[in-house]
Amino acid sequence: MFTTRPELTGDFGMVASTHWLASATGMGVLERGGNAFDAAVAAGFVLQVAEPHLNGPGGEVPILLWSEDEQKVSVVCGQGVAPAAATIERYTGLGLDIVPGTGLLAATVPGAFGGWMLMLERWGTWSLADVLAPAIHYAEHGVPVLERIAATIESVEGLFTDDWPTSAATWLPGGRAPAAGSKLANPVLAATYRRVVAEAEAASSTREGQLAAARRAWYEGFVAEAIAEFCAKTAWRDSSGEVHGGLLTGDDLARWSASVEEPLTFDYRGHTVCKTRPWGQGPVFLQQLALLQGFDLDGMEFLGADYVHTVTEVAKLAFADREAWYGDTDVPVSDLLSESYNAERRKLVGARASFELRPGAPGGRAPRLPDYPAPGTASDAPGISGARSPQGVGEPTVARDGTVKGDTCHLDVVDRWGNMVSATPSGGWLQSSPTVPELGFCLGTRAQMFWLQEGLPASLRPGTRPRTTLTPSFALRDGRPWLAFGTPGGDQQDQWSLNFFLAVVHGGLNLQEAIDAPMFHSEHFPSSFFPRGSRPGVLHIEDRVDPAVTAELRRRGHEVEVQGPWTLGRLSAVARDGEFLKAGANPRGAQGYAVGR
Repeated sequence: MFTTRPELTGDFGMVASTHWLASATGMGVLERGGNAFDAAVAAGFVLQVAEPHLNGPGGEVPILLWSEDEQKVSVVCGQGVAPAAATIERYTGLGLDIVPGTGLLAATVPGAFGGWMLMLERWGTWSLADVLAPAIHYAEHGVPVLERIAATIESVEGLFTDDWPTSAATWLPGGRAPAAGSKLANPVLAATYRRVVAEAEAASSTREGQLAAARRAWYEGFVAEAIAEFCAKTAWRDSSGEVHGGLLTGDDLARWSASVEEPLTFDYRGHTVCKTRPWGQGPVFLQQLALLQGFDLDGMEFLGADYVHTVTEVAKLAFADREAWYGDTDVPVSDLLSESYNAERRKLVGARASFELRPGAPGGRAPRLPDYPAPGTASDAPGISGARSPQGVGEPTVARDGTVKGDTCHLDVVDRWGNMVSATPSGGWLQSSPTVPELGFCLGTRAQMFWLQEGLPASLRPGTRPRTTLTPSFALRDGRPWLAFGTPGGDQQDQWSLNFFLAVVHGGLNLQEAIDAPMFHSEHFPSSFFPRGSRPGVLHIEDRVDPAVTAELRRRGHEVEVQGPWTLGRLSAVARDGEFLKAGANPRGAQGYAVGR
């Protein structure tokens, strides 16, 4: 199998992420004696600066981690909740039938800061000032502008100039989009983090006291005050085409805190895969495994027509259950993962592609699906102001021409003591909401994943988490910690991650080979993002797959859309494999790297 770079092997530490500056930052922490948790936090804050079009301080982060001291996997939930005022009636009273994909109405409590701080406090060893120093440096002095950053800002230049002047002040230096290869700084964000550090150090002389004070500054102090005032006293045009203020208040931020949870797990051929619970889409990975264990993937040609068809049809069934059953509520996960349920569901996988959305009835419960918009794509949405396309909407991954428009970030770390982290920070993209001028960042738009329909698991309810797509992954092998992995990609995350996992387990590939292998995914089920369109039967596949396979998939009824050769999937991974630590990272987009020794 051709690889773009070697699988890294060593015994000291490994960091893999979607940007080389974050990977280098994390490795620098390991070299200076920090553990995997210190390294992940420092790298996570650098990602906010290096990839501002993919995540930001106003976003969120779910984390899966292995603590060698505790000998267990834990989930850190850095996903904020809907404001207390965010009722269905409040939105429908504004004439909305769907939460806008941009702007202040789509904001939930920004959970990333709390999630990173909780992990640092409980499992890390470094001080607040030390982990924030790299991000402050890059925000103050600037980062190299990736082509994708330049293209993203250029695509919303008119929006910023006409409708979001605070964003123009931050992201249009000299009044225009920065050129690729130039340097872009965010001194206001640097000042925000410097003030957090200063207030924390003034409040306490201990590491723990400073971390607690930092959280207070963010969720009860000057950061919360600026966010609350911005939501209450300003209004901005969003993807609905109308001008709206926000609903987040200081009380909303003060009431929220990050939490630690037990993962949901599934055993598959000697591997125990760990995911978030169904407030995120993570269990859909496990449901796919539960269905696939009844098929002989080892007897199929890897990436052959039988293999791609089977994995795709299984994904359609699992994601249909996601649509009907997942949310921040009581979800029948035991039934969804039971062998009896999946034995029946497996019978629905036929010789031809399905064009139906077919959720199941776990435990005899009748499924209920939302009232979806007519099938289509996000590009069908109305513009923010007239004819302009709704830039900043949703979490687009790869356009039909193969260009990456926006996304998420991911990072993985393993240290010499055996601690491991898988984290998927996202939200608060520079293009998603107007910048809060005193802070240098914007709020997230994750509330667009709620439904403005009563009685659904993912219905909008105050104080609940949106059913996010963010889904880091962790796996044990024969009961021992083995693999931390994940990818950006919105609805594709638990397809691309699954394909990577299957490539290692069934395809016999190493980490880098599995990352580099041709990728595919289904667009059959409704999008989690505004305007929630779907493309039944559509299958995206890289053109590196054998054309005979593509032809056979079309013969079986799939609406195959062939994508460019290196366009789908942005995986990274680290592993503990016997005496060695290993890592690999995605070459697509020319920015993800793994480092280690």
